[in-house]
Amino acid sequence: MHNRHFFQLIAMSALWGASFPLLRIASPALGPSVVAGVRCVLAAMVLSALMYGLRERWPARRAWPSLALLSTLTVVVPFMLFNWAALVIPSGYSAVLNATVPLFGVLAAAVMGEEKLTSRRLLGCAVGFAGVALLVQLGPVAVTPRVVLAALACVAASASYGVGAILMKRATMTHSPLPASAAVHIAAAFILLVPTAVAVPAMNVTPAALVAVTVLGMVTSGFMYWISMRLMREIPASAATSAAFMIPLFGVTWGGLFLGEPVTVSMLPGCLLVLAATALVTGFNPFRGAPPEP
Repeated sequence: MHNRHFFQLIAMSALWGASFPLLRIASPALGPSVVAGVRCVLAAMVLSALMYGLRERWPARRAWPSLALLSTLTVVVPFMLFNWAALVIPSGYSAVLNATVPLFGVLAAAVMGEEKLTSRRLLGCAVGFAGVALLVQLGPVAVTPRVVLAALACVAASASYGVGAILMKRATMTHSPLPASAAVHIAAAFILLVPTAVAVPAMNVTPAALVAVTVLGMVTSGFMYWISMRLMREIPASAATSAAFMIPLFGVTWGGLFLGEPVTVSMLPGCLLVLAATALVTGFNPFRGAPPEP
């Protein structure tokens, strides 16, 4: 794995780390379905505009069913589940549970014959969970059936991401990342059309919610999905999903910078473990000479 890939993962994690606080702003005001639907429409608009500017061609008609399945696993299901969980549990809980994506990705890759289930990758998953547990300081939340359901929703969303990552990797082998990303979000927008329309009358529009859903749609969904597909074309799916380990790290950082949440020296061991876990899963070694470019 090239060093540039590792640093691209860090940059992606930095942006995705902002998603969970933004969901806590947008979902209570607009509702989970509306946030998911608007997010997909905005992402589709951004990606379609990029396609027009770069003169990319749309995928062939026969490719759309498989891209719709990819859309369901990596967009529709995770968006709906994480959006609903944002109504119930703090963003830190969702971010921690999102860190199970690499584990599901590693297991799915092994089951589907895409990658070998190595001891190094399993160790990386274990180290990542330990680092996240040290890093994120969560306040006490009463364990209620609703909280348990929200936690299970986050785990199910992470599993969907992990399995979908394998299909995303396959899609990058037959499609250009930008047209595939645009098609995925157009398909998601159509799938979510009815739930979004039904939920519109109940939403409570606020300026903060509008800003949050705009950033979620245009940046963390549209643009970053394309970047993720471009990166996945060059590295294994399990390595690409390891970015999830670093998302809580950046969630804490953004919380400290913009919301005044505490950031202490005691968080340093957790940060180091998270970075070590990502290196184990991806095979990144800064002291080893980079292999020649393909």
